[in-house]
Amino acid sequence: MSFLKTEDLLFETKELFVPKLEEIQEVLQEALRSNFDQVTVEVVDCPNLKNDPYYLADSGLCGSPTLVEVGGPPYLLPLVDTSKIYDITEIAKRSIGKESTNILICGAGAGPHMIHDQNCEGIYNMKIENNGSIKNCSYLARVVGVEEKCALEKLPDTEKRFALLANLFACEGKPGKVLRVHCKKRIGQLNFITSIRIALQNFYKEKCVGLGGLFLIKSGMVYQHVMRHFSTTPINTEDQLNNWLKFYEMPAVLNAVGTLITNENDLDLRLQHFHSFSNTNWGGHYHYDTTPENVEYEGFFNVGEQIVRVDRPRTTHKFGRD
Repeated sequence: MSFLKTEDLLFETKELFVPKLEEIQEVLQEALRSNFDQVTVEVVDCPNLKNDPYYLADSGLCGSPTLVEVGGPPYLLPLVDTSKIYDITEIAKRSIGKESTNILICGAGAGPHMIHDQNCEGIYNMKIENNGSIKNCSYLARVVGVEEKCALEKLPDTEKRFALLANLFACEGKPGKVLRVHCKKRIGQLNFITSIRIALQNFYKEKCVGLGGLFLIKSGMVYQHVMRHFSTTPINTEDQLNNWLKFYEMPAVLNAVGTLITNENDLDLRLQHFHSFSNTNWGGHYHYDTTPENVEYEGFFNVGEQIVRVDRPRTTHKFGRD
């Protein structure tokens, strides 16, 4: 199945509000204490995220940090539009807008269903060299067999396709200052990403702030889903959606990549979306931890300078965005 031509897609770009990292540090350090027993938020030099235990395709989260949202749930629900197949490399290059630079692009989306003729989750993690070569550390996760086990599969360097929807963080992969957010023992009701997003939303109000990067679930268990194959009957409600999705309780260690943003910015945005991979068979869409007493999170994030909205659905709805 061929790509949609990137040059034919509608790209809409808006600048984001970019607070100082030190201000975000103070906001999160205070706010996250209501949700976690132990909280440390720091502005740090980005560690080499290519290394164990992070395994990003490039070392840093700096250089033209950009949030990218492609397509959306209306291309999946109520019924799938299988024509929506995108080239992640071309979208990354156009979103960053620089020809002579390396690009790291990572995040959560629907996977390349054409590989196995089966719907799947995409966990995107790719370095695009300025000479055109690709280092692809991405995965797909799918439901397999009558026992509906979770299977995680690394994608080859030649695989550039994704389908339907994605929330991606793109940058030049450079070193620099980033936020480190370390939390242990959840005492509130919010998941890790929601607690960060709500804290920023409450502080910055109508100003639109976006973060992207990765976090590790270092201990504990988390509730995640993997999409079953495309439904042949329309899915119109959250209950129908949850019956279609396959949910698992997955063990640490899991590495999750994606984005969050504090409001839709009149672009019909998904406010948060992270998918995880592991060095075992586990991977999927992050919902929340199920072991609050012993869960531990460590995240590294940078602030997006802009949001790039690609191929926004003309007809939309608000379910299927958890």
